[in-house]
Amino acid sequence: MISHIGGDSMKELVEVIAKALVDHPEEVVVTESENDGTCVIELHVASTDMGKVIGKQGRIAKAIRSVVKAASTKENKKVDVEIKE
Repeated sequence: MISHIGGDSMKELVEVIAKALVDHPEEVVVTESENDGTCVIELHVASTDMGKVIGKQGRIAKAIRSVVKAASTKENKKVDVEIKE
């Protein structure tokens, strides 16, 4: 259970979730940047793994964003998760 979430922990959270979903965890790269006070987390996966991370009708991507949003609420931070190849 994650009790205290800082900026690096958000990045780690996305990375752990993504690596559990994909066939090529070694190709998962998560970067973090700041844009107008919003923490932007970019998730890069192999093109063959995009479907696994996005899911049917975007359900898995939505779930990842929901988990990160819930975790970031404690820190009063706005966090966006972007999924890219």
